[in-house]
Amino acid sequence: MPIHFRNSHINEPFIFDSIGNRWIQDRVFRPKGYPLYHYLQTEEGHGIIEIQDGSYTLHQGEGILISPFLKHSYEKVSEEWVTSFATFAGTISGSIDKMIGNRPFMLIEKEQGARIRTLIDSIMDDWDSLSSDSQTLSIRCYRLLMHFTDSTRARALAEEPLYQRYVEPVLKEIETNYASELTVQDLSRKVYVTPQYLSRLFRRFLGCSVYEYLTVYRINRAREFLVSYQHMEVQQIARRTGFTDTSHFIAMFKKAAGITPLEFRKLN
Repeated sequence: MPIHFRNSHINEPFIFDSIGNRWIQDRVFRPKGYPLYHYLQTEEGHGIIEIQDGSYTLHQGEGILISPFLKHSYEKVSEEWVTSFATFAGTISGSIDKMIGNRPFMLIEKEQGARIRTLIDSIMDDWDSLSSDSQTLSIRCYRLLMHFTDSTRARALAEEPLYQRYVEPVLKEIETNYASELTVQDLSRKVYVTPQYLSRLFRRFLGCSVYEYLTVYRINRAREFLVSYQHMEVQQIARRTGFTDTSHFIAMFKKAAGITPLEFRKLN
């Protein structure tokens, strides 16, 4: 049951925080989610995923990519459940959400899963040389992540009039001005709808409310600052990511990640 963990500071755009294959999967319950993007795929047997009030079975060759801090659990259904997995970090790992169309999770079918497993297996086979070559490992990590890009869904969203008219402008506003004192009321006024209607549209297209999206986006940016700017004070990071009160920022970060910003920095 091989598994490898990152053994150095994060200096590359994308990197594996952990990666493994041929893993005898135990039950996992994460009420606060996992602090990084996390991919899980069935090699043998099958298991069941509980996520966002839904239940999904992962048969052989199928997988799921889960965004940070999203409550989930999974356990085996067959007598034995063998999996591959990877967790992703990096100085620009916050851009993964855009790569997957801002979806809270993504289910991977067998054909796509076969290509991903081939990449994971090759990385595991080459780990002895890759672990000392962070640049090459980062490139291999990026190649794997590219298999999660969902251009078909992105095109479908681009053709949705409600998404184009109300959701997309708000996403751009959040991504551009997340450091400002944005509120759901402010954002809804920019597209001339009520906060309640805007949040319904966000849930329909992205699976979360406007407030949840804004908060997770800010926390993801904070994670990047904590890793990339080791000497920047937490108070500065709070201000740069739109939190006017440092205590509130620390509380929200801990609620999302399960640890404080300083504890997160020490782990990275």
